[in-house]
Amino acid sequence: MQDDTPRFEGADSPFHDLLGLSLAEWRENYARLVCDTGSRHVNRAGIVHGGVLLALIDQAGAFAGLWCSVPGNVRKAVTVDLDCRFTGQVTSGRVSAEGRVVSAGRSMFFCRTEVFDAAGRMVAFGASTHRWRAGSERVEGVPAEAGVAG
Repeated sequence: MQDDTPRFEGADSPFHDLLGLSLAEWRENYARLVCDTGSRHVNRAGIVHGGVLLALIDQAGAFAGLWCSVPGNVRKAVTVDLDCRFTGQVTSGRVSAEGRVVSAGRSMFFCRTEVFDAAGRMVAFGASTHRWRAGSERVEGVPAEAGVAG
């Protein structure tokens, strides 16, 4: 199967590779991640593990606040709070998470994220708080080679 998910500079992550998460859409204050779930994502009950959905909520929220206006620059953050409510179950197929920044201050940003199954039904939602790493507070970010911690 060919992966037609767009690639975004500065969005590579070994954790995303492990779970099979891809950044499908990214703009200021918004990110959409997708995951083509299968047997490696399910729990003993045969449904997609809640940890996969929680990871999508965390990462979509974080990326919503990390979009960078300067090509080649990056922004980084750490998650300081994360919550989730599960509203449905997924056994397989594409799952997508839409994260939006709802408020931002000088060093922190706050997000809401919804997760949908392949049929468009919401299966989870959550909120997250993230703290930008030093140098990442501005939408211009910093040069990737500057080595922003995080």
